[in-house]
Amino acid sequence: MKKINLAVISALIFAFALIWFSPILWMVSTSLKPEKYTIEWPIHWIPRSVTLENYYSVIFESVINIFRPFFNSIFIALAVIVLTLLTSSLAAYAFAQLRFKGQNVLFFLVISTLMIPEEVLLVPRYLLLYKFQMINSYNALILPMVASPFGIFLLRQFFLGIPRDLQDAARIDGCSKFRIYYQIILPLSKPALAALAIFTFLANWNSFTWPLIAIDSIELMTVPIFLATFHAFGVIMWGRLMAAVACVTLPILIFFCIAQRSIIKGITLTGLKG
Repeated sequence: MKKINLAVISALIFAFALIWFSPILWMVSTSLKPEKYTIEWPIHWIPRSVTLENYYSVIFESVINIFRPFFNSIFIALAVIVLTLLTSSLAAYAFAQLRFKGQNVLFFLVISTLMIPEEVLLVPRYLLLYKFQMINSYNALILPMVASPFGIFLLRQFFLGIPRDLQDAARIDGCSKFRIYYQIILPLSKPALAALAIFTFLANWNSFTWPLIAIDSIELMTVPIFLATFHAFGVIMWGRLMAAVACVTLPILIFFCIAQRSIIKGITLTGLKG
């Protein structure tokens, strides 16, 4: 009976995995087809004729070279990751390990901002950056994303699980609060920091609405905006579009598969205490 149940569960898992993976398979299949076969019916999952012309066109012949948007997205995402880890870890350390007046109220206010829809912030954010003359620059794409209530909450929950005895022993040895944060808290929090870094990277890599509003320069175009340009001229070349999507998706998919243990470990350990 147990073997039958295991076989049924395995079959269901395989079916769901196949359903989840089918769009990726279709993307790769379409990117390898000549344009005349991309919308044929009935569907052919395995291309009748394989060509790399779509990839060559996207990489070397595209009106907007794919390397520049790819570099912009990587640079912006990495910059946001570094600044988010810094600000979120400092705030989380204060909420988790320090004691000050109004601590719980302030933390509640920070967490309550998670309920504000992103669309509500677009206009005031734009007006603020416009006043500081940061529109159409890297600053406009990086600085508004640095404050992360989710990151503060995630790291605070993890920091609450770190024994206070370690900090008390460090204070007896003469360590300052910042030294405790830097030499004790952060090294013990690598799983949570890795999980937050991955979530932050994926969120900024896929960001579309804000970059569309904040920039109008081709040199600052990010990957989602670059993919949207395939619709700008009315006629969609589906083979080239799928080739472009594959070029920017597969590296991130590989990175996610490699880092999934850090994600699971970070989320699991974050929920142990607090």
